[in-house]
Amino acid sequence: MKTIIYTKYVKNLLLFAFALASTATFAQEEEEAKKFSLSGSVDAYYRTNLNGDNGFDDASGLPNAAPGSSFANLPGFALGMANVIAAYEGEDVGFVADLVFGPRGTDAIFASPLYSATGNIVNQLYVYWNLSPSVKLTFGNFNTFLGYEVISPVANFNYSTSYLFSYGPFSHTGLKADFTLSDDFSLMLAIMNPTDQTELNPTEKYAFGAQLGYSGQFLNFLADDGAFEIDFTGGFDLSDEFFLGINAALYDNDDIGFAGVALYPQYATSDNFTIGLRGEYFAETGDYGAIGTGVEDSSVFAVTLTGSATIGNLIIKPELRLDSASDDSFNFLDSDLAAQKSLSSFVLAAVYSF
Repeated sequence: MKTIIYTKYVKNLLLFAFALASTATFAQEEEEAKKFSLSGSVDAYYRTNLNGDNGFDDASGLPNAAPGSSFANLPGFALGMANVIAAYEGEDVGFVADLVFGPRGTDAIFASPLYSATGNIVNQLYVYWNLSPSVKLTFGNFNTFLGYEVISPVANFNYSTSYLFSYGPFSHTGLKADFTLSDDFSLMLAIMNPTDQTELNPTEKYAFGAQLGYSGQFLNFLADDGAFEIDFTGGFDLSDEFFLGINAALYDNDDIGFAGVALYPQYATSDNFTIGLRGEYFAETGDYGAIGTGVEDSSVFAVTLTGSATIGNLIIKPELRLDSASDDSFNFLDSDLAAQKSLSSFVLAAVYSF
């Protein structure tokens, strides 16, 4: 009888130990699995000008008529990009490898000429170290901290992008330190290569950046070899359905630059549909070249009305845009390829995120 009881006791003990080991192994595997993630997006669109030429200039490699802002400028059915982001989040250290394929990605790394012709596909590539719960160091290539909009179409409400975003920096390579000062306040300081020089530093000069954050509102500053940009980015939930985003910036480089402001009211009509407007005023100092008039001190007012319908992981975005400049613009060509003051266009975009 004792032998049987002892045997049962040993069996139960072994079963308990096995169950405990299996649980520990499963928990460890689950914990390890959570550290590595793979995400990204794929997007494509259709675009047409309603009062301008829809041809393509073979000599310049650019569409005959399109707003002077980045992305969603190609005529007809066109490609955005495939974006694949691999990330590993350790207890104190980790990395992000953000790769882009397609026209939107190529535009995003426009100032990385050394390897672009041979297939540079890096949008972001950095490692980080959490020195403490309130201090984080990031080293490598990361998207800019300035501006309301971003390169990825998933995080933008409007599919086409603003002048403020297009003529601010896209990415930086360097070292930045993020400080959590309190529950409401944050601070970031950075030393970086010249703006958008993401592969290497060809000048032996460096840019310096800073960001002060308070409850989701951010004041940004960038100094780069005599040029500087100051930028405010923020937003407010005015109700459960109504959000208002704000972006304002001033850039100066030896008396040539720009200033502007953009408002982003967005109203959610249901869980699956939101309608939003971007109203932007953008003015050049001197002949900066963003608006394409060839005239000093030109300005443009751009209104973009976008709908966003969500179907699972797929987002459908119909968009109407009107750009109206103070002077005739060579970006706004009519059907006779003559410059005009305004351009209206329609975009239908599809964005899948995973």
